[in-house]
Amino acid sequence: MNKGSNSKPTDNKSNRGPLDGIRVVDWTIWQFGPVAAMMLGDLGADVIKVEELTGEQGRALFTVSGIDRSLPGGRSSYFEANQRNKRSIALDLKHPDGVAIVHKLVSGADIFLQNYRKGVAERLGLSYEDLKKINHKIIYGSGSGYGPEGPDSYKPALDTVGQARSGLMYATGPDGADPYPIQGVVADQIGGIMLSWGILAALYARQETGLGQRVDTSHLGSSIWLQGLGVSMSMLTAHKPASETNLTAKPSRDNAYNPISNYYRCKDGRWLMMANLEADRYWPAFVKALEIDLLTKDKKFIDTESRAKNNRELIKLLDEIFASKTYEEWDQILSAAGDFIYAPVQRLMELWDDPQVQANNYIVEADHPTLGKVKLANHPIKYSETPTSIRRLAPEIGEHTEEILIENGYSWDDIAKLQDRRVIL
Repeated sequence: MNKGSNSKPTDNKSNRGPLDGIRVVDWTIWQFGPVAAMMLGDLGADVIKVEELTGEQGRALFTVSGIDRSLPGGRSSYFEANQRNKRSIALDLKHPDGVAIVHKLVSGADIFLQNYRKGVAERLGLSYEDLKKINHKIIYGSGSGYGPEGPDSYKPALDTVGQARSGLMYATGPDGADPYPIQGVVADQIGGIMLSWGILAALYARQETGLGQRVDTSHLGSSIWLQGLGVSMSMLTAHKPASETNLTAKPSRDNAYNPISNYYRCKDGRWLMMANLEADRYWPAFVKALEIDLLTKDKKFIDTESRAKNNRELIKLLDEIFASKTYEEWDQILSAAGDFIYAPVQRLMELWDDPQVQANNYIVEADHPTLGKVKLANHPIKYSETPTSIRRLAPEIGEHTEEILIENGYSWDDIAKLQDRRVIL
């Protein structure tokens, strides 16, 4: 593999990422916390995943939204997708010796991550107050459902309730439609992204002050921020009559305010999405490209406001026109006719063949030790001098337990005793 690559999976330990030399103790489950730790691992951090002796819960998730997501050998694609660039140590944290091992790891670590419901870490002696006594420079990342304060701070949460509580479920369809969760477990994903972002800011602050700190984020807060424009606009215009309408929702396709910021089905069944927000700027070139120049003289369509008043009629006409040619034909026409903003509406399985995705390595192929060639979403940020990398794929339960313990000063006799007491596998 090329040493400078931002994308190619590699075992080359000299490939230094932005967080090379940073150690993370990752005591997280499901997706929210694991994504945050995985992103830090992509950046070069040494991530030690602390699991139960039976394995993290995500290992046993074989069906997602009714779809079989299992892999050969009893593996879960859900777990594989969230756990790369980590080493696994399996511990019984109900045993004092198991907690003592985590304390030992924390003493030499930079970051500790957890996303258990409020009270769990405290009961086990793994709270921020506990760990900062061991390492005052530790950055303690905590992910929760609803935030660390308030009447619901103790409640458990997963992705869809985060979407529900934050208003995100009303952003998925036209006004008046029943709420529906966005697919792809996006509340968990944005929660993990925001937690890793907060950790990076805390690392920078520690460099300046020498102090560690606790970093908190939640499904609720992250999902509100994900739709921050709509939320803030709604609040800023709360005095207006339509303020009760969720501004993140959208009108139905056949009632779009701006018909050239809308989506249309082509002859081959593919959809074309246009996002020409400056409608009056694009309108003359658009109607010329579609060979309907007469519309430029029609008072019903002369400007944005007029087109909005007559949008249903215009959209019906555009539906007929776009249905007359394939997407590839329209792509050639629109790209040659002007600087239009448009794209195909793609399914997930089309992404690998997208030349733009390939050119930027947004999806990468890796060699899995048991599954062979696999494809994964790549870290989305590129660094010219300290590239990210996929150095290892998801570990087996406790795969690196002995290795990690030896690194942290335990002897082989210590390891044997811990195994006898069933503290480790």
